[in-house]
Amino acid sequence: MILFALALAAPAPAQTQADLTAQAGGDWKRADMAMNAQYRATMAFMKTMDAHPAPDAKRGPTYQQALLASQRAWLAFRDAQCVIDSYGYRGGSAQPMEQLACMATLTRQRTKQLKDLVWQR
Repeated sequence: MILFALALAAPAPAQTQADLTAQAGGDWKRADMAMNAQYRATMAFMKTMDAHPAPDAKRGPTYQQALLASQRAWLAFRDAQCVIDSYGYRGGSAQPMEQLACMATLTRQRTKQLKDLVWQR
């Protein structure tokens, strides 16, 4: 019991800004890997949808083309948005961490969007 109380009273190990930025980078990489896996799954689903086109499917892009265009536009949006979000720390050592944290958050949101695109008919 005494050891538990001492553990609670001990100060947390100091973290440098570089440590915090590295943690944010790892979080973003994990989010990015999950999004890429979901993108591949969603694209595979879109390919099945294109294999059975609706009668008016001759107009507009295919499911695959629309998903690719959407993903490219989203990537550009995410990158630009996270630059803006990090500007509260512009020029400071925390700016890269904030930008990476934003990228992780938006990437997790995009993963959910991609998952929601896979529906059953």
